[in-house]
Amino acid sequence: MPTHPVHAFVALGSNLSDPEAQVSRAFNELNMLPATRLIAHSSLYRSAPWGYSDQPDFINAVAEIETRLEPRQLLEMLLDIEHRFGRVREFLNAPRVLDLDLLLYNGLIHHEHGLTLPHPRMHERAFVLLPLTEIAPECVIPGHGRAADHLAACGGQELQRLPKVDANSEILLQAAG
Repeated sequence: MPTHPVHAFVALGSNLSDPEAQVSRAFNELNMLPATRLIAHSSLYRSAPWGYSDQPDFINAVAEIETRLEPRQLLEMLLDIEHRFGRVREFLNAPRVLDLDLLLYNGLIHHEHGLTLPHPRMHERAFVLLPLTEIAPECVIPGHGRAADHLAACGGQELQRLPKVDANSEILLQAAG
């Protein structure tokens, strides 16, 4: 366990069973993890499904946490949260109640079975990059550079930021924005 807390970023996504509520509940679950506290979270964003398109749109967000957990411990706890929320892995890119991905962990570049840091495809996905840069505008993806620089390369991946209060004033954001 690290002697000092480290910063990590977690992507959250859902497209089943009231996705907005699932992601909001998951923020609370992250804050309740042992030796961990939620530092910040992005707005919620609606995005088209990735990989398998015959499913509902996703609600996505990113959370920044401070933790003393090791990367593998943190990943196992994220998987446990998914399981408790009812996540079933039927096939690749299937609809899901909750998806939690460990994106970044204290600038670490690491690979072991089932855990790669930074997340291997995060720099290609507007639904990760836009919420990430909302809460950490200067964030650097180890081995890839500034997250904001990769966002411009995600042109065509449209996201819709969901309003925090007024559900009738949705804002359409272009990833290339």
